Amino acid sequence: MNLNKIIFSKIDHHSVISADIEKSKFFYHNVLGLEIDLERPKLKYDGLWFKISKGVAIHCLCLPNYDPVKGRPEHGGLDRHVALRTHDLTPLITRLEVYQVFYSKSKSGRAAIFFRDPDGNAIEVIENE
Repeated sequence: MNLNKIIFSKIDHHSVISADIEKSKFFYHNVLGLEIDLERPKLKYDGLWFKISKGVAIHCLCLPNYDPVKGRPEHGGLDRHVALRTHDLTPLITRLEVYQVFYSKSKSGRAAIFFRDPDGNAIEVIENE
């Protein structure tokens, strides 16, 4: 059997489960400053999409969560997570501190931080070199 190599071009979106869509809206829109994608289709469940960049988004799905939220590692780098890039971590760190969102620096020594959304989903943000 001859299988051709599959080439992926980018990640389109990352989905997270949300227990409270208003808390998620506040976190992703107000704390992280992401724009709400108003073109989300009407689905059978509540949720919001947040734009990261052209054609890339985080989808918050208001659905039952079958994953344990408790017992995850304090440092998000030791857990499944989405990784985003920014040119400067300073404004994000300031916002996280203003909203009292705990974050930790990358254990690798890179210019990167980890934090969690209100539902315990880990997020990494890496500063471009």
